Amino acid sequence: MVQALNNISLEVNEGEIVALIGPNGAGKSTALKAICGLLKETGGEIRSGNVVFVEESIKNVPTYNLVKKGVSLVPEGRRVFPTMSVSENLEMGFYTQFSAASVHLSERLNKVFNLFPVLKERRKQKAGTLSGGEQQMLAIGRALMLKPKLLLLDEPSLGLSPNYVEDLFEKIKEINRDGTTILLVEQNARMALEYADRGYVFEIGKIAFEDKAKKLLENDEVRKSFLGET
Repeated sequence: MVQALNNISLEVNEGEIVALIGPNGAGKSTALKAICGLLKETGGEIRSGNVVFVEESIKNVPTYNLVKKGVSLVPEGRRVFPTMSVSENLEMGFYTQFSAASVHLSERLNKVFNLFPVLKERRKQKAGTLSGGEQQMLAIGRALMLKPKLLLLDEPSLGLSPNYVEDLFEKIKEINRDGTTILLVEQNARMALEYADRGYVFEIGKIAFEDKAKKLLENDEVRKSFLGET
């Protein structure tokens, strides 16, 4: 078995946006999978250490139970249900927690539609016909239907045009201001650090740097090696 991560330690404090940046294959997405219980899907496991959420170990907690505890993941590649409408996709995100509470469903839908008005315009449209940026909004909206305490975002800007990327990060900031703690993996390192409170820089299975995001942006080695600046 290949060891993807070795002796890493990271924390996300309530109310923060924390960014995980670094090259492809460094272990960022593996860290997210370890947190939300998805390592087994890829044949992996946590061999030592612990994962703690709100002072409770969640190391071996099934993913469906983590959702109930307030952890929600937006996976890389969005993974919306393409043949279902926008509204149906959002309702699928709601089902686990409030299956029969139609009043709460309406409230959560309105919350998402206020955040992403384009989804309200396209609520009857099949998700597979949306643009990449709209699908990413839908994936985030579906995760927010659970009203999570912690939102995990895996490469939210992947494949999006520069205009969509800036708009998306503004929405991420808005979600955070509304009370949701966010941990994100992001290839657009500069953008991630500009919006984050703190950051961790991964380097092939380990954490090379950790600091406040502003200080990482000012760090000469980080700028040269990870931001592509001279």
